[in-house]
Amino acid sequence: MKIDDYLNHIDSAAISGHVKPDGDCIGSVLALYNYITRNYPSVRTDLYLEEPGGKFDFLKGFDRIDHACEIEQNYDIMFCLDCSTKERLGKAQKYFKGAKKTVCLDHHVSNQGYADENYIFGDLSSACEVLYHFLVKEKMDREIAACLYTGIICDTGVFKYPATSPDTMRIAADLMEFGLDTNYIIDESFYSKNWNENRILGYAVQNSHLVFDGKVVYSVLSEKEMKAFSVTQKDLEGIVAQLRLTRGVKCAVFMYETGESCYKVSLRSEAPFDVNEVAGLFGGGGHVRAAGCSMEGEPGRILEQLLDEIGKRLEGRSD
Repeated sequence: MKIDDYLNHIDSAAISGHVKPDGDCIGSVLALYNYITRNYPSVRTDLYLEEPGGKFDFLKGFDRIDHACEIEQNYDIMFCLDCSTKERLGKAQKYFKGAKKTVCLDHHVSNQGYADENYIFGDLSSACEVLYHFLVKEKMDREIAACLYTGIICDTGVFKYPATSPDTMRIAADLMEFGLDTNYIIDESFYSKNWNENRILGYAVQNSHLVFDGKVVYSVLSEKEMKAFSVTQKDLEGIVAQLRLTRGVKCAVFMYETGESCYKVSLRSEAPFDVNEVAGLFGGGGHVRAAGCSMEGEPGRILEQLLDEIGKRLEGRSD
């Protein structure tokens, strides 16, 4: 099965990904958008996504993303990428409901399959790696390859995370054959930060705490603190990953306030700790080593609940 099999004899297509889009989400939706518009120009193709960070504006099609989702349109098909539930489509859910056919391509193990057709490969590194297998290489160009490479870079931590396989590396090599400036892509999409992003990263690490004999680290940011550093939620990427790098830590917890008594929780872990299991207890999910959820309440109480479940698993308890 290829994406092309869905594109014959249709007039319109919508593409979307998850709320608070990261590099893999942005890379995959843009890769598919560019693939369709390049090879099927007669198909009306619209791309819906929450406004992403500007660090990805070097990717072709970035300026074509519709953030408002105000258009009233029913599509012949809608593609959902890197999105584990239809609720995480955000405003784009209305296009999902009105589409004649829906297709999901994802790599989140928590995805139960919500579209008409679902291609979920939890052992692959990224949604971009999943999408690569559905595209015809001869119909790709350098811009499409750059989008895919960007997503793979972001979700593998530059080929470092456990889901990076020999096949992942072979795909990256195939994409490099399109003449990519890989140093530029890696720096722009993964390493570079603006001044405020670096300041808030340092603050979050400085104000982190170790518990469970140094096996767990956590940090919490309030809206007031984010405002003091002139940052938004888009500027917090990479904080939980930096916390996880603390020597001896098996699990990292990063929370930030998204509204009154509402918090976004990000979890990262070392093998064999399964943070997807913990996130699932609170209505979230993701991957075995990287997962998240949203919780309501006082931050101290939220932390107490999270750390209790984490502690049980560290100690091998099931109560």
